[in-house]
Amino acid sequence: MDFTKFTLNCSILYGSLPVREALSRATAAGFIDVEFWWPFTAAAPDDDEVTAFLQAIADSGVRLKGMNLFAGNTAGGDRGVLSWPGREAELRSSVAVARHVADATGCAIFNALYGRRQPTVTPAEQDDLALVNLAEAAIALSRSGGTVVLEAISGVPDYPLRTADDVVQVLDVGADILPANVGLLLDVYHLSVNGDDVEGAIAAHAARISHVQLADAPGRGLPGTGTLPITAWLDQLTTTGYTAGVALEFQSQADNPFAIDEKESQ
Repeated sequence: MDFTKFTLNCSILYGSLPVREALSRATAAGFIDVEFWWPFTAAAPDDDEVTAFLQAIADSGVRLKGMNLFAGNTAGGDRGVLSWPGREAELRSSVAVARHVADATGCAIFNALYGRRQPTVTPAEQDDLALVNLAEAAIALSRSGGTVVLEAISGVPDYPLRTADDVVQVLDVGADILPANVGLLLDVYHLSVNGDDVEGAIAAHAARISHVQLADAPGRGLPGTGTLPITAWLDQLTTTGYTAGVALEFQSQADNPFAIDEKESQ
C-alpha cells in the first residue's frame, strides 16, 4: 500500500515535536497532504502563533487538508466543547481562527469533537447546545469553503457518540438547522474498537461521509499492523463513489513508522 497517497495526521504521529519538525518528517516520508488536531495553545491564540503555523505550512510545501477545532484540554481528558455549556466563546474563537486558516491554506475539513457528558446539565441540554454550536460553526466555515465533520470516538465512556449511527442521528435531529456542509467523519479505528459494523456503516451512510481516518486495531497502528480489513473498506468506499479525503491517524514509536513488521502483522 502506498501510504503517501493519503493525508498524514501529524498531531498523533509527531505530536511531541514542533510543527516545523513534524512537517519536515512528513515531507521526508513523501507526504504532500497533512492534517492536524488543534495546533495552537489556546482557543484564541495570538496572531504571532497563527502566523507561525501558517508560515510553517507554506515553507514546507505541504497542503493542509484538515484541522480540528478547539477541543478543550485534550491532554487532561477533554474531548471537545461542542456540547459543553459555558465554552461557547472558546468554540467561536477557534472557528474564527479556522476561517483564517482556511482562507490562507485552502484547508476544507474541520473536525468538531462533540464533548463529554457534563454532570451539571442534562444530556438533552447538551445535545441542544451541540446542534446550535454545530450549525453556527458550519455556517461560518462555509464562507471559507469549509466542511465541519463529526465523529464517534473510543476509549471515553462518557463521550456519547460511539457509532456511525450515533453521529448520523445528531445530523438527522438537526436537519432543520444544520447547513449542507456538515458530515460524518468515518474513523474506522474508533468505530471498530467500539464494536460498530464499519462495512454496514459505509453501506448505510455513504452519502453522509465527508472524511475518513485510518488506523489499525489492536494498537492504533499503521494499516497492516493489526487485523482490520482496511483495504476492503477502502474498496467499498470507492464503490460507493467516495472521492473525498482519507487520512492516516495512527501512532507509532518506531524509527520508521511506515514500515510494517511482518511478524507484528501476523
